[in-house]
Parts: sequence; structure tokens; C-alpha cells
Amino acid sequence: MDESQVHFDLHWVNQLIRSRRSIFPRQYTGEKIPREDVEIILENAHWAPNHGKTEPWLFKVFTGKGLEEFAQKHADLYRELTPPDKFLENKYQKLQLNPLKSSHVIAICLNAGTNPKIPEMEEVAAVACAVQNMHLTATAMGLAAYWSSGGMTYHARMKDVLGLDENQKCLGFFYLAKYEGPTPEGHRKDSWETKVEWIES
Repeated sequence: MDESQVHFDLHWVNQLIRSRRSIFPRQYTGEKIPREDVEIILENAHWAPNHGKTEPWLFKVFTGKGLEEFAQKHADLYRELTPPDKFLENKYQKLQLNPLKSSHVIAICLNAGTNPKIPEMEEVAAVACAVQNMHLTATAMGLAAYWSSGGMTYHARMKDVLGLDENQKCLGFFYLAKYEGPTPEGHRKDSWETKVEWIES
């Protein structure tokens, strides 16, 4: 192996991946994360694998007053577009208030179509890889994070809220915060072996 290559401790990598958790706003402290830490998270997202080197991710970072404005617009969009018989006041309030418990909310957007040979499914997968990089980096920093796709995430009108064009779409929101209390325990329904088939002959 080339001595110039970076060597990583496999045990540390295993622990990082297996200790990643979604941590939700009820545990957030509201304390601000330094911008330079958020920039590291975003730079690591930029190193995600992507077919054709299309780099199809686009992130819109909300914090401070920008976060307040986004939360209110999202909640108002839910009120406007939800039939009265399906409208839930507690959901409206969560859309208003939960983002404000975080330090930053990052809109996860797909910027597709830069290479017509690449299927959109592969572009979405690349964005998901970028988010995994973000989440692992946040875990290494001791920060709370989770990928939310609630509210009006997939509604066409969310493009207006985020200022997206016709080739772009919202895939969710990445909540980022400092937190207190225990880190949730992880679990899987069954062993990884149950989801693997070995074809050896």
C-alpha cells in the first residue's frame, strides 16, 4: 500500500457508523453551533460518491432569523394546503417551533439533470450518501442530527419556499443541534446476515 495513503483505525470507523443516531428536538438545547463546524459538515457532504461526477446535492442552511422565517413559512404552507378536516393544530405548532430548538436546519435538495445520462434515482442516492457523511460528521462532533421529511417536504409549493427551480426538489431537512440527555440506543429488527445472500458458485 502506498505510504502516502491515510490510514484509519477500523475499530473507530465501526464505532462511529454503529453509534450514529437520529436525535430529535425534544433533546435540543437551542445553543448555537459555530459556523466553522457546520462548514466542516457541509464540506464532508461534498465528498460523497456520485455517478458521473454530477455532485447533485444542494444545501440551503437556515439559522438565526432565517430559521425563524423558514419555520413560519413551512407551518403556514401546511395550514394553507391542508383540508380543514385533516388539519392538526399540534402538527402546525411543531412545524413552527421544532426548528427553533435547533441550531441550524439544512434543506436537503436535489439538483438533478446536469447529466441527462444519469438516472434521477442515482442522483437521489448520491444526495443520500452526502447526508450520511453529514450525519457521521455530526456524530463525531458530539452533535444531534436527524433527517426529517415531514410536513410539506415533498409538496411542489416547497420549491417556492426554498427558491428552487424546476430541476431541483426538496428531499428533506437536516436538523442540527447541541443536545442534552442520553444518546438513544440503537437497534435493528434482526441480524445483518438475514439481509445478505452469498452467491459463491
